[in-house]
Amino acid sequence: MEFKTFVFYFLSAILLVSALRVIVARNPVHAALWLVLAFFTAGGVWLLLQAEFLAITLVLVYVGAVMVLFLFVVMMLDINLERMRQGFWNNLIPGLVVGGLMLAEMVMVLGAKYFGPESAPNPPSPEAGYSNTKELGRLIYTDYVYPFELAAVILVVAIIAAIALTMRRRQDTKWTDPASQVAIKRNDRIRMVSMPTEKD
Repeated sequence: MEFKTFVFYFLSAILLVSALRVIVARNPVHAALWLVLAFFTAGGVWLLLQAEFLAITLVLVYVGAVMVLFLFVVMMLDINLERMRQGFWNNLIPGLVVGGLMLAEMVMVLGAKYFGPESAPNPPSPEAGYSNTKELGRLIYTDYVYPFELAAVILVVAIIAAIALTMRRRQDTKWTDPASQVAIKRNDRIRMVSMPTEKD
Protein backbone atom coordinates (compact mmCIF):
# COMPACT_ATOMS: atom_id res chain seq x y z
CA MET A 1 0.00 0.00 0.00
CA GLU A 2 1.33 3.42 -0.96
CA PHE A 3 1.73 6.14 1.63
CA LYS A 4 -0.79 8.35 -0.19
CA THR A 5 -3.39 5.57 -0.05
CA PHE A 6 -2.71 5.06 3.65
CA VAL A 7 -3.17 8.80 4.32
CA PHE A 8 -6.42 8.77 2.35
CA TYR A 9 -7.87 5.88 4.36
CA PHE A 10 -6.65 7.43 7.62
CA LEU A 11 -8.27 10.80 6.85
CA SER A 12 -11.42 9.10 5.60
CA ALA A 13 -11.75 7.12 8.84
CA ILE A 14 -11.38 10.32 10.89
CA LEU A 15 -13.92 12.06 8.64
CA LEU A 16 -16.48 9.29 9.07
CA VAL A 17 -16.03 9.12 12.85
CA SER A 18 -16.28 12.90 13.26
CA ALA A 19 -19.34 13.08 10.99
CA LEU A 20 -20.98 10.34 13.05
CA ARG A 21 -20.18 12.21 16.26
CA VAL A 22 -21.80 15.35 14.82
CA ILE A 23 -25.06 13.40 14.58
CA VAL A 24 -24.99 11.48 17.85
CA ALA A 25 -23.40 14.07 20.18
CA ARG A 26 -25.77 15.15 22.95
CA ASN A 27 -24.17 18.55 23.48
CA PRO A 28 -24.62 21.00 20.53
CA VAL A 29 -21.26 22.65 21.24
CA HIS A 30 -19.52 19.26 21.04
CA ALA A 31 -21.35 18.53 17.77
CA ALA A 32 -20.12 21.84 16.32
CA LEU A 33 -16.54 21.04 17.36
CA TRP A 34 -16.77 17.60 15.76
CA LEU A 35 -18.00 19.34 12.60
CA VAL A 36 -14.89 21.55 12.68
CA LEU A 37 -12.77 18.39 12.74
CA ALA A 38 -14.79 16.96 9.83
CA PHE A 39 -14.16 20.12 7.78
CA PHE A 40 -10.43 20.02 8.51
CA THR A 41 -10.25 16.37 7.50
CA ALA A 42 -12.23 16.98 4.31
CA GLY A 43 -9.73 19.73 3.49
CA GLY A 44 -6.93 17.17 3.89
CA VAL A 45 -8.71 14.78 1.51
CA TRP A 46 -9.03 17.57 -1.05
CA LEU A 47 -5.32 18.28 -0.69
CA LEU A 48 -4.65 14.65 -1.60
CA LEU A 49 -6.79 15.18 -4.71
CA GLN A 50 -4.56 18.18 -5.63
CA ALA A 51 -7.42 20.63 -5.08
CA GLU A 52 -5.50 23.09 -2.91
CA PHE A 53 -7.81 26.02 -3.56
CA LEU A 54 -10.90 24.11 -2.48
CA ALA A 55 -9.14 22.79 0.63
CA ILE A 56 -7.98 26.25 1.72
CA THR A 57 -11.42 27.71 0.95
CA LEU A 58 -13.10 25.02 3.03
CA VAL A 59 -10.85 25.69 6.02
CA LEU A 60 -10.97 29.49 5.80
CA VAL A 61 -14.68 29.92 5.01
CA TYR A 62 -16.35 27.07 6.85
CA VAL A 63 -14.02 26.60 9.82
CA GLY A 64 -12.96 30.22 10.15
CA ALA A 65 -16.31 31.92 9.62
CA VAL A 66 -19.34 29.64 9.45
CA MET A 67 -18.43 27.35 12.34
CA VAL A 68 -17.48 30.28 14.58
CA LEU A 69 -20.92 31.74 13.85
CA PHE A 70 -22.53 28.36 14.61
CA LEU A 71 -20.69 28.15 17.91
CA PHE A 72 -21.75 31.67 18.92
CA VAL A 73 -25.39 30.95 18.04
CA VAL A 74 -25.42 27.58 19.82
CA MET A 75 -23.77 28.99 22.94
CA MET A 76 -26.04 32.05 23.08
CA LEU A 77 -29.31 30.16 22.61
CA ASP A 78 -31.00 28.48 25.54
CA ILE A 79 -31.68 25.13 23.87
CA ASN A 80 -33.98 22.71 25.63
CA LEU A 81 -32.41 19.39 24.71
CA GLU A 82 -35.17 17.26 26.19
CA ARG A 83 -37.77 18.98 24.05
CA MET A 84 -35.61 18.55 20.94
CA ARG A 85 -35.33 14.79 21.51
CA GLN A 86 -39.08 14.24 21.88
CA GLY A 87 -39.71 13.67 18.16
CA PHE A 88 -36.51 11.72 17.48
CA TRP A 89 -38.11 8.30 17.09
CA ASN A 90 -40.85 9.69 14.83
CA ASN A 91 -38.22 10.77 12.29
CA LEU A 92 -36.07 7.65 12.58
CA ILE A 93 -37.51 5.78 9.57
CA PRO A 94 -37.23 8.72 7.08
CA GLY A 95 -33.74 9.39 8.39
CA LEU A 96 -32.71 5.77 7.85
CA VAL A 97 -34.13 5.84 4.30
CA VAL A 98 -32.22 9.02 3.43
CA GLY A 99 -29.05 7.69 5.08
CA GLY A 100 -29.37 4.40 3.19
CA LEU A 101 -29.72 6.22 -0.13
CA MET A 102 -26.66 8.34 0.61
CA LEU A 103 -24.69 5.23 1.61
CA ALA A 104 -25.70 3.48 -1.64
CA GLU A 105 -24.59 6.52 -3.66
CA MET A 106 -21.22 6.63 -1.89
CA VAL A 107 -20.69 2.90 -2.45
CA MET A 108 -21.50 3.31 -6.15
CA VAL A 109 -19.15 6.29 -6.53
CA LEU A 110 -16.26 4.88 -4.50
CA GLY A 111 -16.66 1.37 -5.89
CA ALA A 112 -16.79 2.44 -9.53
CA LYS A 113 -13.72 0.38 -10.38
CA TYR A 114 -15.45 -2.74 -9.01
CA PHE A 115 -18.94 -2.11 -10.38
CA GLY A 116 -18.08 -0.05 -13.47
CA PRO A 117 -16.43 -1.03 -16.74
CA GLU A 118 -13.00 -2.56 -16.38
CA SER A 119 -11.51 -0.58 -19.25
CA ALA A 120 -12.12 2.83 -17.66
CA PRO A 121 -9.01 4.95 -18.33
CA ASN A 122 -7.20 6.69 -15.52
CA PRO A 123 -7.27 10.52 -15.65
CA PRO A 124 -4.06 12.00 -17.01
CA SER A 125 -1.64 13.53 -14.54
CA PRO A 126 -1.55 17.36 -14.64
CA GLU A 127 1.26 19.18 -16.38
CA ALA A 128 3.95 21.17 -14.58
CA GLY A 129 2.27 24.58 -14.98
CA TYR A 130 -1.27 23.36 -14.29
CA SER A 131 -3.35 25.47 -11.88
CA ASN A 132 -6.54 23.94 -10.56
CA THR A 133 -7.70 27.38 -9.33
CA LYS A 134 -7.45 28.77 -12.86
CA GLU A 135 -9.21 25.70 -14.26
CA LEU A 136 -11.97 25.97 -11.67
CA GLY A 137 -12.54 29.64 -12.52
CA ARG A 138 -12.57 28.87 -16.24
CA LEU A 139 -15.16 26.12 -15.81
CA ILE A 140 -17.38 28.18 -13.51
CA TYR A 141 -17.49 31.18 -15.84
CA THR A 142 -17.75 29.25 -19.12
CA ASP A 143 -19.38 25.82 -18.97
CA TYR A 144 -21.22 26.25 -15.66
CA VAL A 145 -22.01 29.99 -15.75
CA TYR A 146 -25.80 29.53 -15.70
CA PRO A 147 -25.87 27.06 -12.77
CA PHE A 148 -23.43 29.36 -10.96
CA GLU A 149 -25.67 32.39 -11.46
CA LEU A 150 -28.74 30.34 -10.50
CA ALA A 151 -27.05 29.26 -7.26
CA ALA A 152 -26.16 32.90 -6.54
CA VAL A 153 -29.80 33.98 -7.08
CA ILE A 154 -31.04 31.19 -4.79
CA LEU A 155 -28.59 32.25 -2.06
CA VAL A 156 -29.67 35.89 -2.33
CA VAL A 157 -33.34 34.90 -2.11
CA ALA A 158 -32.55 32.73 0.93
CA ILE A 159 -30.77 35.63 2.64
CA ILE A 160 -33.69 38.00 1.96
CA ALA A 161 -36.19 35.39 3.19
CA ALA A 162 -34.20 34.82 6.39
CA ILE A 163 -34.08 38.57 7.06
CA ALA A 164 -37.81 38.93 6.32
CA LEU A 165 -38.69 36.06 8.67
CA THR A 166 -36.61 37.38 11.56
CA MET A 167 -37.46 41.08 11.21
CA ARG A 168 -40.75 41.03 13.08
CA ARG A 169 -41.64 44.33 14.71
CA ARG A 170 -42.23 43.97 18.43
CA GLN A 171 -44.63 46.22 20.25
CA ASP A 172 -42.37 46.82 23.24
CA THR A 173 -39.29 47.72 21.22
CA LYS A 174 -37.79 51.14 21.94
CA TRP A 175 -36.77 53.07 18.86
CA THR A 176 -35.79 56.60 17.94
CA ASP A 177 -36.68 58.73 14.96
CA PRO A 178 -33.50 60.23 13.46
CA ALA A 179 -35.47 63.06 11.79
CA SER A 180 -36.92 64.23 15.11
CA GLN A 181 -33.48 64.02 16.74
CA VAL A 182 -31.97 66.26 14.07
CA ALA A 183 -34.84 68.76 14.22
CA ILE A 184 -34.65 69.14 18.00
CA LYS A 185 -33.72 72.53 19.49
CA ARG A 186 -31.83 73.52 22.59
CA ASN A 187 -34.89 74.84 24.40
CA ASP A 188 -36.67 71.48 23.90
CA ARG A 189 -33.90 69.55 25.66
CA ILE A 190 -32.70 71.92 28.40
CA ARG A 191 -34.93 73.30 31.16
CA MET A 192 -33.53 76.00 33.42
CA VAL A 193 -34.65 75.61 37.02
CA SER A 194 -34.17 78.36 39.58
CA MET A 195 -33.63 76.97 43.03
CA PRO A 196 -33.01 78.98 46.18
CA THR A 197 -29.68 78.44 47.87
CA GLU A 198 -29.59 76.56 51.14
CA LYS A 199 -28.04 78.14 54.20
CA ASP A 200 -26.26 76.11 56.87
